[in-house]
Amino acid sequence: MPTITYTKAFALNFMGTAPVWYKLFILACLVINPILAFISPVLAGWVLVGEFIFTLAMALNCYPLIPGGFLAIEAAFIGLCDMEHVRHEIGANLEVILLLMFMVAGIHFVRDVLLFIFTKLLVKVRSHTSLALIFCFLGAFLSAFLDALTVLAVVITICMGVYRYYHDLISGNNPAARVNNDDYVQDEFKGDLEQFRAFLRSILMHAAVGTALGGVCTIVGEPQNIIIGNIAGWNFVEFAVRVSPVSIPVVLCGFLTCFLLEKTKLFGFGKTMPESVHKMLVEQDKTTMENLTKRDKLRLIIQAICCVWLVIGLALHLAAVGLIGLSIIILATGFCGVTSEEEIGKSFTESLPFCALLCVFFTVVTVIAEQQLFTPLIEWVLAAPIDQQLPIFYIANGVLSSVSDNVFVATIYIQEVYKAMLNGVITGAHFDHLAIAINAGTNLPSVATPNGQAAFLFLLTSALSPLIRLNYLKMMFMALPYTIVLTIVGLLGTWFILPEMTQMMIESGIIESGNITHADEVGSALKQAGAAAAEAATQAVGH
Repeated sequence: MPTITYTKAFALNFMGTAPVWYKLFILACLVINPILAFISPVLAGWVLVGEFIFTLAMALNCYPLIPGGFLAIEAAFIGLCDMEHVRHEIGANLEVILLLMFMVAGIHFVRDVLLFIFTKLLVKVRSHTSLALIFCFLGAFLSAFLDALTVLAVVITICMGVYRYYHDLISGNNPAARVNNDDYVQDEFKGDLEQFRAFLRSILMHAAVGTALGGVCTIVGEPQNIIIGNIAGWNFVEFAVRVSPVSIPVVLCGFLTCFLLEKTKLFGFGKTMPESVHKMLVEQDKTTMENLTKRDKLRLIIQAICCVWLVIGLALHLAAVGLIGLSIIILATGFCGVTSEEEIGKSFTESLPFCALLCVFFTVVTVIAEQQLFTPLIEWVLAAPIDQQLPIFYIANGVLSSVSDNVFVATIYIQEVYKAMLNGVITGAHFDHLAIAINAGTNLPSVATPNGQAAFLFLLTSALSPLIRLNYLKMMFMALPYTIVLTIVGLLGTWFILPEMTQMMIESGIIESGNITHADEVGSALKQAGAAAAEAATQAVGH
């Protein structure tokens, strides 16, 4: 066995199979950042944000948790953020982490009924346009109740299972064949395999955009919605009602875009399922139905009941989203005979890496907050005339979310706007409008890039993406028409429709004015500020 030096061993171990130039880039960042922090912490903060965004873009080469984690740990050591503040930031967003941790795991235990439904769709629906619209609609509808990550995880699981089965079949079920290796694929099926990859890319992107359409509608649709809704004090129903002047036009135009893309076959869409794949699915579905036992049928019924409970629990806001997901885990495993710790543990393998990455996100959020990187821009926006603030906030959040991450952009902006309301800079009613502008801005234009949407990033870093040749640039290209339509419609809805419709709903008694609902919070903040000022004045007199 050849011997290698410790230096060579370190180089091989550091970030594993990532490209050498990427390893050197991260090492250079780790060397440069302390120097920049000594010169200017604000400059170092902006550089750190840029570096972190780059690690997200390089997700296919190395999961962002590793290089992003290196940068975050160093940021704490060189004083760009306080770890106690990081802990507080993570604690403040515990509900988001619980959602990712328990909801995705909970869906793992009801996946059989969801797989059953989606497989039936693939078998029964032959029109690629109808199939695209169905996946886009289901992505939107389900993400409005489950959350976008959960829904996309289900779709990825379905597509991965179908792809793996088909790849094994056309490889002659060769024991040496691997799903990521086409060497054993029979020549007559290679064209069908490429067409099937294109078909899956099309379906997945329609479903992914569908999750963004549904995600903007409700408080559980996207992780940042929970943050915005909690700070604004809105429950599931109120959130949906308040955002509807923007979300309804956006959803309708999104479905229209899906239809037109399938008909025109532009941007890589409009691909049909190969006949050999459909034949395989029909045979598989027939075998599955013939082999269903009474226990299997009962499991499907129980899982369907769990899905109904999930929708009801979320709609009525009976508990925190993550805790409802935990209840799904308990009910589905208990009534379906899953008792092994190992089997339960497998359900967390998809969500926990992303939970860890989200904690790194919140570390970068803390750096942004402590170094006040966004404060000048926010102050400039708040200094603009009232009638111009909604479109400016929407555009600013959209641009930042499309190049960074919508969760920490929304977190920073909603916190700053909330502070402005408590300090009397803006009214409670205007705060509600700005909260919806932040929600729409971080949800809609952010479909432009994979790192802008948590669900898109989840898809990009999944095991399926390299198999179907769905890389970063391909996702951006396919998302481009949706980005243009959703951004423009969202801007028009936020700017022109939202204020008028909100006032009509207030006058109709459907919702209360923000000036009333936030009055206690503002009053309490003013009392605290007055008490602090009085105490400071007393101390000054004493000296």
